[in-house]
Amino acid sequence: MDNIFTPAVASMQASAIREIFKLIAQKDIISFAAGIPAPELFPAKEWAAITNDILTTNPTPALIYGVTEGYVPLRELTLKRMADMGMACSTDRLVITSGAQQAIDLTAKVLLNVGDGVIIEKPSFIGSLNSFRSYGAQLFDVDVEADGMNLEQTEEILKTQNIKFIYTIATFQNPSGVTMSLQKRKDLLALAKKYDVFILEDNPYGELRFSGEAVPTIKSMDTEGRVIYAGTYSKTLAPGVRVGFCFAREDIIDRVVVVKQVNDVHTPVLNQMMVYEYITRHDFDAHIRNCSEIYGKKCALMLDCMDKHFPKECTYTRPDGGIFILCTMPEGTDTKELLGEVIQNKVAYVPGNTFMADIDAPSNIFRLNFSVTKEDDIVKGIEILGGILRKHV
Repeated sequence: MDNIFTPAVASMQASAIREIFKLIAQKDIISFAAGIPAPELFPAKEWAAITNDILTTNPTPALIYGVTEGYVPLRELTLKRMADMGMACSTDRLVITSGAQQAIDLTAKVLLNVGDGVIIEKPSFIGSLNSFRSYGAQLFDVDVEADGMNLEQTEEILKTQNIKFIYTIATFQNPSGVTMSLQKRKDLLALAKKYDVFILEDNPYGELRFSGEAVPTIKSMDTEGRVIYAGTYSKTLAPGVRVGFCFAREDIIDRVVVVKQVNDVHTPVLNQMMVYEYITRHDFDAHIRNCSEIYGKKCALMLDCMDKHFPKECTYTRPDGGIFILCTMPEGTDTKELLGEVIQNKVAYVPGNTFMADIDAPSNIFRLNFSVTKEDDIVKGIEILGGILRKHV
């Protein structure tokens, strides 16, 4: 029974973020390691009323099998919201998925052969990287700059490697919080056309803008069906409901639907109905604006505390939205090793190696989350963390 696992799966490691959560389960730790929206913003009371209505007046549609493509009213509503954001194309279709993570994974399953290349941002989202790894993909990383991924590096890889698609979180990137400029979005799409590859645009945080002007999605500029778009209601409503969607050209969605049938048949219909009813009964856009305003205040507070307490040798991003700040320590710092001391002092972050193609290599970056932590704990935790960082520069 030796060697029972496929090489791709055998080489995968558990998400370091999940492992960190095990270490910081104690209530007295101030955690900046989360990657979720603030629980106090979840519409729990509204959903209690909604689910009561559904399950007492007409429970059958919510509790029997549904179609794989998704609950029709929610699909239509989501398509309308997409159109309002400039993403309306007659050749595209949409399927409701169990979160954006499933949209990403099913896309990888449909498109990737063992050995195919995927260009990723450096750093990038661990969930997507593990998905690509599980299908035997080769990961080629390019630096994330202040205005998005380095396109010179991207083209050099496209010239020499067998690339199937480019994966990007173009708006409020995870973990950096950086937003790709409009010009780079246009240029990236032009590169995808030139070298005949797809773009997988992951946009879980795009609606959570608290400053600056909105930038059109890459998908909104796509006239050839070259961009596959992964969206979600997790970051604007609640992640545990697991409702996302994949929006792409018809032949890709056809294959995604087939593999989703094998995967989980369909996203739970009750959850889809909960999302649909909330959006139609309540002012969803006002809810998003409220979330964004609260996150903006928390982000500003965290940055102000970092300006006061972090050593000048530690640089960090200043996002216009989303829920993350990325910090960079001087070369030679290993933030994974430093994490042990940080946790001993009752604070936690996510070390940078988690977000890399080479997860074993030392990294001098770390990610902070500001959406979950209370304001008093942000002040206290950043002061503690700053004191530790000053000792190590």
